[in-house]
Order: sequence, then C-alpha cells, then structure tokens
Amino acid sequence: MEEIRRARRERLAAWTAAHDLDALLVTRLVNVRYLTGLDSSNAALLVPADGPPLLATDGRYAGTAARVCPELEAVIDRHTAETLLERAGGAGVRRLGFEPHAVTVERHTELTGKAAEGLELRPAGRPVEELRTVKDDAELALLAEACAITDRAFDAVLPLLRPGVTEREIAIALERRMVDLGAERPAFDSIVASGPNGAIPHHRPGDRPLARGDLVTMDFGALYGGYHADMTRTVAIGAVAGWQRDLYDLVRRAQQAAVDAARPGAETMAVDAAARDIIKAAGHGDDFTHGLGHGVGLEIHEAPLMGYDRTGKLVDRVPITAEPGVYLAGRGGVRIEDTLVARTGGPELLTTTTKDLLVL
Repeated sequence: MEEIRRARRERLAAWTAAHDLDALLVTRLVNVRYLTGLDSSNAALLVPADGPPLLATDGRYAGTAARVCPELEAVIDRHTAETLLERAGGAGVRRLGFEPHAVTVERHTELTGKAAEGLELRPAGRPVEELRTVKDDAELALLAEACAITDRAFDAVLPLLRPGVTEREIAIALERRMVDLGAERPAFDSIVASGPNGAIPHHRPGDRPLARGDLVTMDFGALYGGYHADMTRTVAIGAVAGWQRDLYDLVRRAQQAAVDAARPGAETMAVDAAARDIIKAAGHGDDFTHGLGHGVGLEIHEAPLMGYDRTGKLVDRVPITAEPGVYLAGRGGVRIEDTLVARTGGPELLTTTTKDLLVL
C-alpha cells in the first residue's frame, strides 16, 4: 500500500503543478486518509508541486502515523493546518491551493490572517475526489469484500423476515450480522421499510411489525477496510398482490437496464435515463423521486453522482450504485440496488444476491 499511496501523491503533485500552484493543502480527513493511510480525527497534508509531502497530526496519532506512513515526515502539532501553512510560507510557497468545500468562510479568514506575507490561498476545487473516483486493485478488493459481507448478512437474516417482527428488529439483526461476518461497522444507517413505509425512500426503521402481504425494502451495507458497500433488496411477506408483482417487475427491468448501460464512456445522465425512461413509460415517472445512484468508496456517497441532471462520463474501474425505485404513497414501494464497477468488458456486479422476488 505504501507504493500505491506514493503514486497517489505523485499524481496530485503533478495536478498541483499543472494548475499553477506551488503546493496544495489537504484538510479533508477522508482525503488525507486516501493519500497517507492515516485514519484520524485531526490531520492535514501539504503536497508541494515539487518536493516531499508533509503530514501534520496531533500527539494522539503520532504512533499511528509512524506505523502507517513511515515514509512521510510528520509534524506533531494540534493546529495541523496552521502548522503546515507556516511551513509552506517558510519554504517559499506563494500560491497555495486549498479545498474550498472543506474550509468554512470563518476558517478561511483565520488561515488567511496567519499566512506569511506574499502567500496567497487559492481555491483548488476537488482534485483529490477526482483522483479517488477511479479505484485501484487494492481498493476494489476491499470494496468487493464489503459487498460479499453484505450479501452474506442478507442471506443470514432472511429467516427472520416473518409477520410480527418489527422493522427495527430486522435492521438490528442486519447490522449485527455484518459485524459478526467481519465488517468494521455498518456503512450507513440501515433502512428497513415495510408496507406503506416502503413509499418513503429513506424511511427510518420503527416499531411497525411486518404483516402478511407487505413488501419490505432493505437498504444496507457493510464497511470493510474503510470501503462502503450499498445494496437494496425488496421482498414480499406471505403473499403478493398483482400490483406489487407488476411494480417489482418494472423496477427490476429498469435496474437491469441501468446496470447494462453502466460502461466506460457512458454519460451519467444516459445511465440514469436507461432506468428512468422505462419507469416513465409505465406511467410512474413522478414516482421515481431520486437519482439513479452514486459512486462508493471511502465514502458512501462520492463522485460520480448518477442523476437526470448530472454531467460527466463513466470510465473504467469506477464503482457506482444503480438503485431505481418506485414509491406509491400510502401503499408501498420497490427499490433494487447493486454496487457495481464500470469495466471495459462490461459491468462487474459486486453485490450478487438474487434479484428474483422472494416471497417469504
């Protein structure tokens, strides 16, 4: 991993030089982790266009930094950004990029006030997030294991899905099982939405007991090695009404169309449209109320965002979710989601649980 992280920093240094910056100050913690391997609550990284990077963290993480990224010089100081700002000024940096999405207006004012004379802070956009979009082999292996744990947890919890068991009990069982199977923790707060609650895309599991004739939507995932899985399956309890099966079949067709369209070179809007057009043609365009999906990795939601109003193209080795849904107020809903990787030879599904409608 040391060589992989060094290569990441070298690519960022090249980006910094190409954008007329002397150095880049990385303060977003998830980006520091990507570039150094250090997972902490207080760290920053100075990446010069030419020269060795400099890590700053506080005493709580000094030992961890020495173990995880021994190749980096580390400054131990609680005021990480200020320390690196001072070092940058002393090294003759005049154009210092920063992450504007991670720096508040108040924080920018503080840093500007402490900058050396002649040092200019320039907003640099999201270069680290852009680098993070395409995953290397090590990242894809961690993501694949997170998805495998998610699949196995679903299989383990299926026998619990019966009338009388509450949404909350199912959510707790899913999360416990993921941890038992090796996850660090759930990748996000699990969703279990039964019956009419299925019409709420981000329903919080409550005390409603499952009942015969319910559709139950479960959206959950495991966190493994820092990487986030995301999967949704909708099942039926005891019996299936005609409208429920029709709705399920519609969403499944739409989801499969999106998966098939998720190839390198595809416009993100076109992948969304592959699913959305099918749902719209069936008269449910207004009932698909969110984007098709999103990138996954060190964060559960990261670039690229897949929606009808999102621009950009997929490239090889980019993991995304495909999660169309149809939600009928007062009745219920269906969502089906996979984590997959855009590949030159065709999409690679990382979540492999069956998408046949399970009647339990």
